[in-house]
Amino acid sequence: MQQAIGKTIGKYRWTICALLFFATTVNYLDRQVLSLLKPTLERPEYFNWTNSQYSDILMVFQAAYAISMLFAGRIIDKLGTKKGFAWAIIIWSLAAIIHALAVPMGNATIAVLGWTGLALLPVSVVGFMVARAFLAIGEAGNFPAAIKATAEYFPKKERSLATGIFNSGANVGAILAPLTVPWIEKQWGWQWAFLLIGAIGFIWLFFWLTYYERPAKQKRLSQAEYDYIHSDEENKSATPDRVAAEVTEKVSWFKLLGYKQTWSFTIGKFLTDGVWWFFLFWLPAYLKDQYHIEGTDIMLPLAVLYSMTMFGSIGGGWFPIYFIKRGYQPYDGRMKAMLLIALIPLVVLAAQPLGQASYWMPVILIGIGASAHQAWSANIFTTVSDMFPKKAVGSVVGIGGMAGGIGGMIVSKVGGVLFDHYKALGHIETGYTIMFTFCAVAYLVAWGLMKSLVPKYKLITDL
Repeated sequence: MQQAIGKTIGKYRWTICALLFFATTVNYLDRQVLSLLKPTLERPEYFNWTNSQYSDILMVFQAAYAISMLFAGRIIDKLGTKKGFAWAIIIWSLAAIIHALAVPMGNATIAVLGWTGLALLPVSVVGFMVARAFLAIGEAGNFPAAIKATAEYFPKKERSLATGIFNSGANVGAILAPLTVPWIEKQWGWQWAFLLIGAIGFIWLFFWLTYYERPAKQKRLSQAEYDYIHSDEENKSATPDRVAAEVTEKVSWFKLLGYKQTWSFTIGKFLTDGVWWFFLFWLPAYLKDQYHIEGTDIMLPLAVLYSMTMFGSIGGGWFPIYFIKRGYQPYDGRMKAMLLIALIPLVVLAAQPLGQASYWMPVILIGIGASAHQAWSANIFTTVSDMFPKKAVGSVVGIGGMAGGIGGMIVSKVGGVLFDHYKALGHIETGYTIMFTFCAVAYLVAWGLMKSLVPKYKLITDL
């Protein structure tokens, strides 16, 4: 039946999904290079960073990401998905490359802005702060653009699956990074890891500019598939004609903040994004601190862990369809699926106790928790396109993304302080136990608050 439908209506929307998948893969490749090089860069013969200094670098990235997410959504809503995404990947790819020049940038920044207090920080820390800030500005455009493209190219009943598929690019990027970065560093040095990985984004840019266009102007999209994309819109009369202009009017941030639906998404992102950021940025340090695993030895455990998360992302995108087929509204089915997903990270509570047997125990348990995060992420993003008109999707995703960035910034800074404190006391594992406890329970707390704000599906119709 599905094959017959595919032949009748066409499948070009899945080509768009593939482009979004590869963009997200590149996004996370660029994002993870620094965490994999941390064990090298913190050595005395290099930059001799403390955990707190490393967390300061992460905080700059997350602060810049949080602020940029707010504006990225608005800019993409204004420029359109094609131009907005193109500019995003140009900026973040150039920023990824300039990490190789972090030390000269640090010297230059201190010389120009020494009065700000930057002169009190090591030059290397300042340089990487600058590079990470620019990386964050560009990378902030990925998810608002991808969610907007998904809303443009998929009916509501397929959006969580499409989101799960493109969001699994984060997992593939997280897998490829430990398989490539340590090897590149070993062969040519740490600078080349930033240079080569950063250049990949420009390859994707060529395919994006070639194959993407909004549906109303997409010549490769059949009329049947175009009609199918709009088949489950509540207001059929509002379905745009193929030749009609796309709506580009702006929606006020303050007006969006007046809706409980916006706050539900925002709170959910604030409480849970930091968990993923913690897993992404601190796991290499965790394996080194507790199990003395680093360099090329870290490739296999991280590859296994992040391979697990890919199944969570795609499976999480499919899961609500089970409930939707049984008569639930898309939002209600999604929330039911998210409650079950929120229970899964509780297994992370066992990571430290069972880690005494083998480091593979926390790797597997954290992998399960990280998989649950990706399943959660595929659904929480889609709640926005469930309830808001397409013209507001980028802006709402940007507001929530800013909150998620702030949450991630807090988690990273608290983690750095905890690890330095307990490391000085001789039992750094206590710091990781505290952080893993937060990671385990964050989703249940977030779901409870989201459900209390929006108990039932309610479409926004007055924007």
